Amino acid sequence: MNILHIDCSPRRDSHSRRLSAALLARLRAANPDASITRRDLGLAPIAHAGDDYANALAAPGTPPADGALQLSETLIQELEQADALVLGTPMNNFTVPSVLKAWLDQVLRMGRTIASAPDGEKIGLLQDKPVYIAIAAGGVFSGERARQPDFLTPYLTAAFGCIGLHSLQFFPLQATAFLDREQLAAAQEQLLASLNLTAADPSRA
Repeated sequence: MNILHIDCSPRRDSHSRRLSAALLARLRAANPDASITRRDLGLAPIAHAGDDYANALAAPGTPPADGALQLSETLIQELEQADALVLGTPMNNFTVPSVLKAWLDQVLRMGRTIASAPDGEKIGLLQDKPVYIAIAAGGVFSGERARQPDFLTPYLTAAFGCIGLHSLQFFPLQATAFLDREQLAAAQEQLLASLNLTAADPSRA
């Protein structure tokens, strides 16, 4: 089993990093022989899509400039080779941070991870796999106490869905700006208790 582990926070000791690490630990405990592919977008961000990449997508029948698709291909292959994805991200201004958007812009690629049906519907070309998404938010965006909009979970659901990844589990650690350490630890444990390891069982493949 290969697990792709991605973190997006610029803080080395962030709530989303701790939660994604805890999710990864649970997966590794259930799959001791698992290998880990690490991609730290928070501390080693990738470049946003540039001119060569945009031109390659705009003219699919024209040979792309040298290296135009190299980063995209590397990131897509990391995702293809993974049996599960563990993603840790903060909620920034109601949605994903720009470093995660930069990664998605390279991974969501027409003709490579996405096909288009005659009616324009997008068809995912990747094999479905479990995606565990650890979210840290200073405020509250879901449930009865929600006080801010949530554009993160519907966006990631749509973005991953259009490349064929539908088995998403969200783990929202909310109100981090208001909870003390004990409350945060209890909230994290409650989230971890909902982890569905069955989806990541290689014997089910």
